[in-house]
Amino acid sequence: MISPLFHNHLCLFFLASILWILATVEAQANVTVGKSLAADDTNTTWQSPSGVFAFGFHPITSKKDRFLLAIWYANIPEITIVWYANRDNPETDRGSTVELTETGFLVLNDSKGKELWRSERATDDFQLSHAAMLDTGNFVIVSKNSTNIWESFNHPTHTILPSQELGVDGSLVSAQTNYGKGKYQLRFKTNGSLVLNQIDMFTGKPYEEYVSFPLGNGSRLAFDNDSGDILIWNSNGSLVDNVTKDVEPRPGLYYYRATLDFYGVFTLYSYPRNPSGGASWSVFKAWPPNICRAFVDSAVPRGKNKYGIGPCGCNSICESIDGRPNCTCLPGFSFLDDNNHYAGCKQDYAGDPGDCSLDGSTIGEDRFEFQNISFVNFPLSDYGIFYPATELECQQSCLRDCFCAVAIYPTTRNNGNATCFKKQLPLSNGYREAGLDSTVLVKVLKSDASKKQPDASKKKLATRNNQAIVILSVLLGTFVVLAAISLIFFCLFRRRLHDLNGVRSPSRRDLETNLQFFTYKDLEHATNQFNEELGRGAFGTVYKAELPSIYGNRVAVKKLDKFAQDGEREFTTEVKVIGQTHHKNLVRLIGYCDEAEHRLLVYEFMQNGSLSSFLFGVPRPSWQQRLQIASMIAKGLAYLHEECSKQIIHCDIKPQNILLDESFTAKISDFGLAKLLMNDKTRTKTGIRGTKGYVAPEWFRNTPVTVKVDVYSFGVMLLEIICCRRCVEVEMEEAAILTDWAFQCYREGMIGKLVENDEEARNDVETLEMLLKVAIWCVQEEPSLRPSMRIVAMMLEGVVQVPNPPCPFPLNSMSMSVSTKMI
Repeated sequence: MISPLFHNHLCLFFLASILWILATVEAQANVTVGKSLAADDTNTTWQSPSGVFAFGFHPITSKKDRFLLAIWYANIPEITIVWYANRDNPETDRGSTVELTETGFLVLNDSKGKELWRSERATDDFQLSHAAMLDTGNFVIVSKNSTNIWESFNHPTHTILPSQELGVDGSLVSAQTNYGKGKYQLRFKTNGSLVLNQIDMFTGKPYEEYVSFPLGNGSRLAFDNDSGDILIWNSNGSLVDNVTKDVEPRPGLYYYRATLDFYGVFTLYSYPRNPSGGASWSVFKAWPPNICRAFVDSAVPRGKNKYGIGPCGCNSICESIDGRPNCTCLPGFSFLDDNNHYAGCKQDYAGDPGDCSLDGSTIGEDRFEFQNISFVNFPLSDYGIFYPATELECQQSCLRDCFCAVAIYPTTRNNGNATCFKKQLPLSNGYREAGLDSTVLVKVLKSDASKKQPDASKKKLATRNNQAIVILSVLLGTFVVLAAISLIFFCLFRRRLHDLNGVRSPSRRDLETNLQFFTYKDLEHATNQFNEELGRGAFGTVYKAELPSIYGNRVAVKKLDKFAQDGEREFTTEVKVIGQTHHKNLVRLIGYCDEAEHRLLVYEFMQNGSLSSFLFGVPRPSWQQRLQIASMIAKGLAYLHEECSKQIIHCDIKPQNILLDESFTAKISDFGLAKLLMNDKTRTKTGIRGTKGYVAPEWFRNTPVTVKVDVYSFGVMLLEIICCRRCVEVEMEEAAILTDWAFQCYREGMIGKLVENDEEARNDVETLEMLLKVAIWCVQEEPSLRPSMRIVAMMLEGVVQVPNPPCPFPLNSMSMSVSTKMI
């Protein structure tokens, strides 16, 4: 028989055990000051008390050693991330850490200790208690008076959870497949309506909504934890509507989340709390039910596309399968990115100017044929509509029109009394739907078209062949004489090399960069005592030089006037970075000298000098030459910014720093030299780097400089390439500043004034407008609005559509912008 005393001790033991367990759970749930997590293979996390949610570093499965600081369902095998930090640049490297600091912040640092992100604080008047991962999925930082200093629920990303709210000042933004910010948004408009809209990729501004929920005026969306309903409340606390009134959530049996998916569908998902095996997230409700038609149904009644290009991008076909878009390309087109079928398609055959006659007809139309696709329509992009028409008439009209990419004709023929819709690129909002009375007639090259030449091309080829025969005859007639002269000069040059010290053969070469080390005496001899000057710039003087044939004979030697105070080590480091660049649109660095106080760089020789002399000389370059040069420069800058091993910001893009070789290939020079220049050695009086007229506004704000300063300078130079005039013309009473004048002409629809005496450019209005819009995007006063140089290069090639740009300088700062450019 158990004694009462033993019974009491046993009860006390069990009570103590329960209290200890509760204390342990509380300790595990709370995060104390100074606690931290690291991105590594230990997978250590801060979990909610019941283990439903985890906070920590989640590995990105598609990328080695890359992580997200995130919150996810810890008890569900399927990866389900509901929140993540640092949305603009969410990826972190192995070894990154997050810590709860004494000052009440969550601070994310990379493996080198650089701060990447920190949480905000609702108030500065608090005493920090702890942080915790709650079972609701909310991570909170709590003060000692039990108020939340910060919580993840107030900073949603692409998902909301039961008990979470979304106010008029918040929004959900879809996540791309790589977790970057997507192009779709769920938000309240100022009138209180809840909408879905696409976001402009360049400005972040919203297009018109493609879904508007049929609700009254609301100010707060609440995901009710008890009922599982998504409710809309107004500012008075009255219920406006129940978004999920036509479904019956069962919160006790399922986990719920509402996510704005990367393809633009706002979806309510459910997952069983007690799965029987093989469970997965199921779609409970989706808005819109057919994302492919949502954009089309919004745009067609108004006749214009104010809603975005849809989930599959340009030149693609969208088909809704189980509420999700399936993207395919037309015949003769392929995906812009094979790893992302939602980025759109590009035409495999882009054509060339020789395909079009002056009247717009196709040259060599027998090279093309049509492939038909039924139940598909592109309701936008019409530029020619005629009725009545037979299918043959529709095909022939498109075939003979060099601007026509596809034609739309009804699937039911109607005895030839149908309407023919001619479309031009880029095509947008294409969709496929069973039973749709529409057929797409796609104009494609025949399989043997490469063996055929259009008549005009044959004439050009024959002319070139005749010219080649004449030139070959002359060359053969003088070959013997040239060979003899070359032999004589070779012998004399070898004798001269015998007298030179150090240039006879390379004595030292950097195996990593293949750069040659020269002595100062080498280059003094090669330049004939620095006798023939080629030009002067912000970094020094350039001289013509002769070196052995292994260096290309003629080279250019740049003698730097001043260099960084850190001396040889920084000079050598930066030069090696420049030496590791390899791109056809960058001037090649051959070698350098870093002897005593001498710092010299040896470059390949550019026969046709600078773009400045070429662009502003007489006669002006042809329109096609200028287009090619602009594209080459953009590609070179994109390489410096994104593709070389170490990012290089040029800081002084201008026509004087663009050189042309013997075939007029444009190459960027002086890249990477900004770090070698003394801070007081500039072309302005302000201590900034750059040249008057080309300097980005942020230089004057004492803010960190990014690659966007080069984008601004390129935009100014692109306007110069368009107009063949300098960016600042002091002697002009009107239009003295090119950026202001160009935008004024664009705004007033008088872009022809920019190329008033250039007949070739005036006849290519479409390209002229495209170039002008690209330039205006580049010279936006706000750096974040400027596109990257990679996007600029794609725009110039016609791969990416160029939207209409806003005013580059806000009205309240226009005068400041103008005066700044004149400094």
